[in-house]
Amino acid sequence: MKKEIKQLIDLSRKLGNDKKQTLAAGGNTSYKNNRFVWLKASGTRLGSMTEKSLVQCDRKKLEQLLEKKYSNNPDLDFEKAKADLLRSVIDPASRLQPSVEALLHVILPQPFVVHTHPTLVNALVCSRNADQTVQQLFGDRALLIPYRYPGLSLFLQVNVELKQYRKRYHRDPAFIFLKNHGVIVSGDTPEEIDARFEQIFTKIRPLIQNEMTIETLPGPDATTEILPAIRMMLSNKHLQILCVRRNALIDYFAAGRRQFEKVGQPFCFDHVKYNGAAYLFVDTEQNDPQSILKAFEKELVDFRDQNEGDLPRIILIKGWGLIATAQNARDAETRMALFEDQMQISFYAENFGGPVYLDREQIELIQKRMAVEEPDLPVHVRYPENLVQNRVAVVTGGAQGFGEGIARDLFRHGSNVVIADIKEEEGKRVADELNSPQYPQKILFVKADVSDSESVQNMIRQTVTEFGGVDLMISNAGVLLAGSLDEMEPDTFDFVTKVNYKGYYLCTKYASRVMKLQSNYHPNHYSDIIQINSKSGLKGSNKNFAYAGGKFGGVGLTQSFALELMPFHIKVNSVCPGNLFDGPLWSDPEKGLFVQYLRTGKVAGAKTLADVKRYYEAQVPAQRGCTVADVMKAIYYIIDQQYETGQAVPVTGGQIMLS
Repeated sequence: MKKEIKQLIDLSRKLGNDKKQTLAAGGNTSYKNNRFVWLKASGTRLGSMTEKSLVQCDRKKLEQLLEKKYSNNPDLDFEKAKADLLRSVIDPASRLQPSVEALLHVILPQPFVVHTHPTLVNALVCSRNADQTVQQLFGDRALLIPYRYPGLSLFLQVNVELKQYRKRYHRDPAFIFLKNHGVIVSGDTPEEIDARFEQIFTKIRPLIQNEMTIETLPGPDATTEILPAIRMMLSNKHLQILCVRRNALIDYFAAGRRQFEKVGQPFCFDHVKYNGAAYLFVDTEQNDPQSILKAFEKELVDFRDQNEGDLPRIILIKGWGLIATAQNARDAETRMALFEDQMQISFYAENFGGPVYLDREQIELIQKRMAVEEPDLPVHVRYPENLVQNRVAVVTGGAQGFGEGIARDLFRHGSNVVIADIKEEEGKRVADELNSPQYPQKILFVKADVSDSESVQNMIRQTVTEFGGVDLMISNAGVLLAGSLDEMEPDTFDFVTKVNYKGYYLCTKYASRVMKLQSNYHPNHYSDIIQINSKSGLKGSNKNFAYAGGKFGGVGLTQSFALELMPFHIKVNSVCPGNLFDGPLWSDPEKGLFVQYLRTGKVAGAKTLADVKRYYEAQVPAQRGCTVADVMKAIYYIIDQQYETGQAVPVTGGQIMLS
């Protein structure tokens, strides 16, 4: 890798992970030498930039476009410019494409060019006093460009004004500010660009009279009684994921309709692209759940009437908090971040004479172009339509064994997953391994003890706060402590029963409250509660009565819960796996059952762990242990059908046969 390319990547990552500089996929960076230009490709993220994120173009071909005359038709102009840009790409087989704004990076002679959308800068360039303040702070070192639609129109405007600036001052400006957009900075080195950005922020900061923190405050009240209902009311054709937040900035704009109107219009292209141009304000004098939901229903009807049936992406509830909604968790987070940016711009623009929004014509042009252009959105992994895509699943005992395998498989199929376990280190390891910006879904670890009522309630509350609801509850957490009647103490029996039996009851009790609320507001939505039981729940187990008794009882709970909850379209079933020989219960090299059975001589004639394993495999007609894949087939069957509930589905390789 060329030294300069590595410098570009490092600079891009630094800027992309600084929320003061960039949000969403916003921002562009480039490096050029005499022959080539390396540009951040459309749809890639600055914060996770790699060499594969760069598109290499022929500099001469790009420079030839600087003087090309296009028509006066914006649609034709865009298509022609896009075709011209593609012809400059060195690798014609590359799927990467340069943005139309690539010409902005060529027009400046310095090797490194950066275009970002810092909130502090946009507070200035989206204000009434932008011209005077830029002149006051930066003098003739800066060029301020009137708003133009990002892309070819913007380049043409910059090109004209840059020529005039060069003619007047015989040099390039240190800073190019773009009204209602951002800033362009260029330099010979990344260090020079860093220094210029610091000059910008150092000049603007002293003019900000009041700082407004966006540090998250304790979450809104009664999230489990409000968010699942709102989620269902917004889940028209597709299930929505909600992101909810409360902080001092949100409290300021959620104080009343007059405050909301200060942030009720977009300032920048990205605000419209991600969040639209209309936002829902729920004006309620009371913050109890019923009052909020009643007010929300009324405001939602009015919003859809005024916006051609569209659903809101941003919802501000008076005195309560902010909700961003999308079809996946990452986009919901992006929308939240961009609306927080919008609020900050509005608040800080008061220091520069007050905010200046995009006008109706500018907004309509963005919406029109967004309808026909491929949006420059972050590229996520795309999944084929499937049963669990975009659903919210909780997996207890998800840090290892069957639970970990289930969590991983649900996540691989597009579910948002909460791993709930008492094993904090192991659970965080799994979540950290899977979470990545390339995935539209998220996985969250919550420390939880399923035998404790408050812990389970907290688990459900955190799930709803993170995603907006619960669609799938996998009650998998369990313990196995075997022993004969003479050996087992009452405390041990109580412990096994609390985890395996009471834990299932608590998970169902608190998850079903959310699921019932979802059903009330979306009667066609089905939810699932699935207990991972055992073959020991179908047949007694010698000297293992505490475990088997809890699992037998679990089947009874499943049948009883199913009768109670099916009217709410909540299906309750059990999956009864055979032995997971490859899991830690059996295969742990120190405490696993294979080791224990070999040491105690439980398997007559066995001399090695392999002998013990073969003995138990021979008891299964399928001649092998159960796997996570076997269990997942049963889970997906249960979720897929809408007619069956209250069943205990054996997955035992024929070791247990129902009669």
